[in-house]
Amino acid sequence: MTRIGVVLFPGSNCEHDVVEAVEALGGVAVIVWHGDHRLPDIDAIVLPGGFAHGDYLRPGAIARFSPVMDSIGRFAHEGGPVVGICNGFQVLTEAGILPGALQKNRGLKFLCTTVELAVTSTASVLTGEATEGQRLRIPINHFEGNYVCDADTLARLRADDRVVLRYVDNPNGSLDDIAGISNEAGNVVGLMPHPERASDPLLGSADGVVLLESLLAAAAAKV
Repeated sequence: MTRIGVVLFPGSNCEHDVVEAVEALGGVAVIVWHGDHRLPDIDAIVLPGGFAHGDYLRPGAIARFSPVMDSIGRFAHEGGPVVGICNGFQVLTEAGILPGALQKNRGLKFLCTTVELAVTSTASVLTGEATEGQRLRIPINHFEGNYVCDADTLARLRADDRVVLRYVDNPNGSLDDIAGISNEAGNVVGLMPHPERASDPLLGSADGVVLLESLLAAAAAKV
């Protein structure tokens, strides 16, 4: 049975959404406390949305120093599938596991709505079961989701096929319409939209299922 670790920081509020979605698709979800120095026996890990450590400095900046992050860094370096959703994406950039940064949305407005995404690469653990060009309706819920990076980093992301999701109608000002990126190996992905909130028709969309199934497939392949 594929085991997905879900990191719980003080202030996380989407961990049980991820647990519910993962288990509905046949996986086993394991909550991982941010203060743990070692990861349990897992095949992939998700950093969920929320407000880790209250976002008192800036989103993810304090969480980056949580003891579990060293183990997550090693897990990622060894090829383990890692996905950061919303606040989890912010944590991954602050930790240097993914490049760039997330700043305040264009217009300085908190956004809570459903957006349309385009799958722009299938070379990642989050999009491997999707089809390039596929359109997905998935919710966003953030104030600091405006992705930025320098020109050289953007050029590398484009050249290496590491922009995995783009907004069809950019809601927050993100550079190059970026909604999600991967590391060079494709085993680490950060995205601002919430696929776990689009995992059942009762939620208004089940379009996030293909992304979660991709993660489960990548995790199963690692076993």
